[in-house]
Amino acid sequence: YKAQGVVEDVTNRIVDHIRPGPYRLDWDSLMTSMDIMETFEENCCVMRYTTAGQLWNIIAPREFVDFSYTTSYEDGLLTCGISLDYGEVRPSFVRGFNHPCGWFCIPLKDSPGHSLLTGYIQTELRGMLPQSAVDTAMSSTLANFYSDLKKALKT
Repeated sequence: YKAQGVVEDVTNRIVDHIRPGPYRLDWDSLMTSMDIMETFEENCCVMRYTTAGQLWNIIAPREFVDFSYTTSYEDGLLTCGISLDYGEVRPSFVRGFNHPCGWFCIPLKDSPGHSLLTGYIQTELRGMLPQSAVDTAMSSTLANFYSDLKKALKT
């Protein structure tokens, strides 16, 4: 999946809200928990997070364990990740898997104070799910992601 939108804020502040850390749980309505399991350097960690059930719980809550890395990219920032086979799956969760994913955030040259945020998401939710349910959930999740992020940045 690819998601793209203009966000009214500077790249550093936007990426600070997306990457693993204290802001993410405050605004991301899909995410229900996040733990940094290991930190390798300031912008590099292994995190475990859980997501809420979706589509009236047709899609049960999921757990992911991802390696995450954030770095400068051209004039902006890139935060990327990939799932790891790490630790035991907790009861009442299905372990999902993220293939290489990333969010690119670059400033708009013609509009200071605005940034272009582009996400590439390759999520395998796993479990017995019809692809149409996954596609429906992903489209609403990504729309809510931008909406929730924009609200959080205004505070």
